[in-house]
Amino acid sequence: MGRAGEFKLGQDVERAARVDLAAAFRLAVRLDMHEGVCNHFTLMLPGSRDRFLLNRFGLHWSEVTASNLLALDAAGRILEGEGEFEKTAFYIHSRIHLANENAACVLHTHMPYATALTLTEPGRLEMVEQNALRFVDDIAYDDEYNGLVVDTAEGDRIARALGSKRVMFMANHGVIVVGNTVAEAFDLMYYLERACRLQVLALSTGRKLRPVADAVARRTYAMLLEQNTLYSEAHFGALKRILDREEPDYAH
Repeated sequence: MGRAGEFKLGQDVERAARVDLAAAFRLAVRLDMHEGVCNHFTLMLPGSRDRFLLNRFGLHWSEVTASNLLALDAAGRILEGEGEFEKTAFYIHSRIHLANENAACVLHTHMPYATALTLTEPGRLEMVEQNALRFVDDIAYDDEYNGLVVDTAEGDRIARALGSKRVMFMANHGVIVVGNTVAEAFDLMYYLERACRLQVLALSTGRKLRPVADAVARRTYAMLLEQNTLYSEAHFGALKRILDREEPDYAH
């Protein structure tokens, strides 16, 4: 392949990444996983370890498109796009991207049911329902709320607390979900909120939760993990088809 062909391929790959991330923002609005103009999703640019896409500050997530996403480097320089980015978004996401090679996509939200659990003691997702079993031993719990994340030190602390897990509950704050692709991370975020919602509803009855046996939980987790890529791509693809019909401007 000549240089022109390689350049065109690189452009196509980046555009696909932008479209996927923009879709995640629009879908989060539809599923009530957004909050004001706060929260943030990022995606490493394909082939890079220090450049990522981030939503521009001040946009409602229903306004995010593939073309208005910012491209930043790990030093906080805007490489492409117009506007500013939220400081907390940079310090949370850049440090996680750098620390975890499996965190190509990082989603941070204050989605209601998951966040509700972070406000409680001990604030754990209990293994009592099939959706929850996707997360057996795969959730980090940061029980130390230190206020707004406005520097590298706090960003690094959060990245260490997450470690190699795919999900983190941030006490008194919200959640972080990471994945190798937008589809994987979004699928995890979707089922995390579903599991948390069912736990909150079950607890609202005032009755005891009924735990799944540990051996069954671990066996089910392994089966779900094995099917993860197939199902997450199918799920995200189906959701994108809805956007293609009803909100096609997200891909512009």
